[in-house]
Amino acid sequence: MIEYIKGEIAELTPTGMVVECGGIGYELHISVTTYSAFNGKTEGKAYVMEVIREDAHLLYGFATREERELFLLLTSVSGVGPNTARMILSSLPPAELINVIASGDDVSLTRIKGIGSKTAQRIVVDLKNKVKPVEGLRALTMAGVKTETLEGAVAALVMLGFQKNMSQKAVETILRKTPSQSIEQVIKDALKVL
Repeated sequence: MIEYIKGEIAELTPTGMVVECGGIGYELHISVTTYSAFNGKTEGKAYVMEVIREDAHLLYGFATREERELFLLLTSVSGVGPNTARMILSSLPPAELINVIASGDDVSLTRIKGIGSKTAQRIVVDLKNKVKPVEGLRALTMAGVKTETLEGAVAALVMLGFQKNMSQKAVETILRKTPSQSIEQVIKDALKVL
């Protein structure tokens, strides 16, 4: 299995990207969430899931391992194929999707194009015990904080070597005080308290 592809981003659209690595261009099917992570960048590292069908070998690309794990969980549900999973991941950022599933909120899933009530209920029933809710996310989302700011700041701090739980608590504390801060400012403020 291919773990990831790292290289120059030759093409990027909201549904696909071509990553050139070693003189070969790999076409990856992506979600809007992954598109947002790579938009404006010339190079990138995409985590990959290969889907083999009778008529095609397809590669799905993800900006994070967490998004790929959610893709695998979603496609394990009966009636949810790769394109449906990609549509779900395009509609809800990973942390928000985890909270929707963990809280049993199948109504939120039915708002996604192509997801009926039976499929939404099946997703919740099959995956509810396989995901853990992201603490504090729902309260912060209600307060007007962008999920991307929260997730991005926590991911950046983890990449800098801080523990995820401590990073998340610091970012949540900062965003509760000033919810409209940029991701860069949130990271700078978090570094002062960690």
